[in-house]
Amino acid sequence: MLDVVVLGSAAGGGFPQWNSNAPACRRARQGNAGATPRTQASLAVSGNRHDWFVLNASPDLRLQIEAILALHPREGLRSSPISGVVVTGGDVDAVAGLLHLRERHRFLVYAPARVLAVLAANPIFGVLAPDCVTRVELPLAERIELRGASGPSGLAVVAFAVPAKVPLYLEAAGEDPQLTEEGDAVGLEIIDIGTRKSFFFVPGCAAMTEKLRRRLAGAALVFFDGTLWRDDEMIRLGVGNKTGRRMGHMSMSGDEGVIAAFRALDVGRCIFIHINNSNPVLLDDSTERRLAEAAGWEIAYDGMEVSL
Repeated sequence: MLDVVVLGSAAGGGFPQWNSNAPACRRARQGNAGATPRTQASLAVSGNRHDWFVLNASPDLRLQIEAILALHPREGLRSSPISGVVVTGGDVDAVAGLLHLRERHRFLVYAPARVLAVLAANPIFGVLAPDCVTRVELPLAERIELRGASGPSGLAVVAFAVPAKVPLYLEAAGEDPQLTEEGDAVGLEIIDIGTRKSFFFVPGCAAMTEKLRRRLAGAALVFFDGTLWRDDEMIRLGVGNKTGRRMGHMSMSGDEGVIAAFRALDVGRCIFIHINNSNPVLLDDSTERRLAEAAGWEIAYDGMEVSL
């Protein structure tokens, strides 16, 4: 069986974001039942309930581990069921959590070549001692098996490029980066080798392409980028000056949005993840939440569990 746990469901900064005084964040801080707090986007997946793999190491990872019983130590004075971390991009909210895993626990970091280069260029990631933490390149469009602590994990992964831009901290000053499909961000297909069931995790995607449509068509389960409801959301709210596409994300709504793009894909279960604190779908009583759910979409929440 393929078990998936949502460790975090929000975009960078979480919900509420630490410095946001917007109405939705105020509702979340006040404990309003319709504004459930969320940590930054990450999943945990297992094919045997023994070896677990974290998909994207968010800055909230330590608290996320403590919140999920399956990820707690089980043996001796020090241990962890986390056998590996699979990283989809070099953004801070996908790699910063690796620093929480520096206590000489043996695991593997799987990432595309461009992301491994980012880690190698930043000496702070040297706290992940190479005699304990092995870095494994994820070749694009090739299936590789994920290794468990003591043998096969029963899982395989295929990483595939999606339209994206370089991480914000790598942008050249004064220039708008071009969207590419060269591995700055990838989507993942996680496969149960025994049952051949699989799901997709695409937490960041700037556009839907025909190649991506073909890959996702007929999938049983897809977690997909839900950063913004509309492309100019941040500008309209006065909390930013960039469109979603400029930030490397599709919007949920609109003719070129995610909901429209998925209408003909026949996906069994569609779940939005990586949801920005500005996105009204985070509010249970919003019109946008009703529209998303009416279109067949679920909104991920921390602790959500899915099995295939």
